[in-house]
Amino acid sequence: MEALRAPSPVSPPSRIRTQLPKPIFSLSFTHKTPNSPLPNLTQFTKPKFKTFTTISPSVSTEPTSPPEEETETLEQDEKFDWFSQWYALMPVCDLDKRAPHGKKVLGLDVVIWWDKNDNEWKVFDDSCPHRLAPLSEGRIDQWGRLQCVYHGWCFGGSGDCKFIPQAPPDGPPVHTFQKACVAVYPSIVQNGIVWFWPNTDPEYKDILTKKKPPYIPQLDDPSFTFQMFNRDIPYGYSSFNLSNCLLFNKKRIHSSIKRLTFHIFRYEILIENLMDPAHQDREGGRPLEINVNKIDKNGFTANQQNSQWQFVPPCLFYGSATIGGNPDDVSATSAGNTKGQLSQKPPRQLLLIFICMPVSPGNSRIIFISPRNFGVWIDKIVARWMYHIGQNLIIDSDLYLLHVEEKKVMEAGSSNWNKICFVPTKADANVVAFRKWLNKYSDGKIDWGNKFNGSLPPTPAREQLMDRYWSHVVNCTSCNSAYKGLNALEVSLQVFSLASIAIVAAAKQGMISVAARNTLVVLAILCFVGSKWLSHFIHKNFHYHDYNHAFR
Repeated sequence: MEALRAPSPVSPPSRIRTQLPKPIFSLSFTHKTPNSPLPNLTQFTKPKFKTFTTISPSVSTEPTSPPEEETETLEQDEKFDWFSQWYALMPVCDLDKRAPHGKKVLGLDVVIWWDKNDNEWKVFDDSCPHRLAPLSEGRIDQWGRLQCVYHGWCFGGSGDCKFIPQAPPDGPPVHTFQKACVAVYPSIVQNGIVWFWPNTDPEYKDILTKKKPPYIPQLDDPSFTFQMFNRDIPYGYSSFNLSNCLLFNKKRIHSSIKRLTFHIFRYEILIENLMDPAHQDREGGRPLEINVNKIDKNGFTANQQNSQWQFVPPCLFYGSATIGGNPDDVSATSAGNTKGQLSQKPPRQLLLIFICMPVSPGNSRIIFISPRNFGVWIDKIVARWMYHIGQNLIIDSDLYLLHVEEKKVMEAGSSNWNKICFVPTKADANVVAFRKWLNKYSDGKIDWGNKFNGSLPPTPAREQLMDRYWSHVVNCTSCNSAYKGLNALEVSLQVFSLASIAIVAAAKQGMISVAARNTLVVLAILCFVGSKWLSHFIHKNFHYHDYNHAFR
């Protein structure tokens, strides 16, 4: 899809201090375009670090301090540019083509909407050039234009203003003026996810020809099955770990409220938690051999037994594991270059993919995907919202722990992380590598431009911290449909229960038999009990479920 850009004064150059990074890189799994103008895209820049791990898996009995962070001055080109990267917004399966969707990433408010005229998703600055009302509060009109709800201004897919209701038809064509246009962000749908480039400057209009989002071929492979999951958590202060997923598989309120409350946790703590494969196995914990191969501006890779992990800044951390086979067989089989390999049954492969987006200080968002090429039939009979119940429970298990950790790290200063945290085993190698990368290439923090000062929002109540409805249900088409359906079933059970009792009470003697009367009474009781149980189920799985580790 060609990146679009309409001339507009709304572009925020003061917030975006970017130059296209040189050299541009892509992942080892980046989609390769024939006759690419940049044939060397598949190469990483030369690593600055040698292979390393954290301290030996046997915990030292002496009080030793972690090694001091390396201090060196990097050239400006070696610094990581947060505004010259692709960021995921939402899975397409959770977007409604009938309405615009407001999201925030890297402090930028954007609106995602379906342009039926161009038959593609568009990402605009979420601000009407007229009086700065959020376009995400608007609607898609009958001609497929994005309409501002405040005064009815209408915009086309390239950001140009199509119609101003207040402008006289015989007057000057003010809707064609440059200042009437909306800023358009370059965007693309890849792997079933809407991505955008956080800069509306004209020089990035064709950024797709030079650099694309990370491409994961398994997400487009029909032999793999997966369910996408996204979640935000109110006001920040939460994170979670889904690495153990190898073992598991009301009326509409204004979207402006959603944008204020649908976010999660401090980005650094979120990434660390996702990189930690050990913390869920408390009772049966064992030494883990994690070896980090290289660290450079483009992230790092690591090996863990029969799995491989890769961090691709700023958003992606993913790992793949081969079950019952050699990991090298996966690439050979997928390549399919020989008849012998094609005739073999492909090894069972499972991926864990975490896409983490910094939203604002203390706030993040995550998309989780776990594609696999076995047990494909399960996803055909199990609804997506049923998977999400378990995944939300995993999230809630760490919310408060990570909230406390975040506060302590902030008090000590993120640059002192290696001094206040004792990480003596190889199980923490990924976390240590991430901190090294963050400190060396980004001065230990996210570059928010001049929009934020980095301070955290106030601590929310526990019910807000672990809220599921506003953090996930309203953003998930499957869970939202299930929530509405179960609520309708609950009301139906209550109505049937009351109607049955009313019939029994109103019926005169002899109008209905004793057996029918008793049957109605029993059904009324069962329906009432069922409605109460269903009410508890809905609240527990779609609103709030407290998690107490002492009783788990």
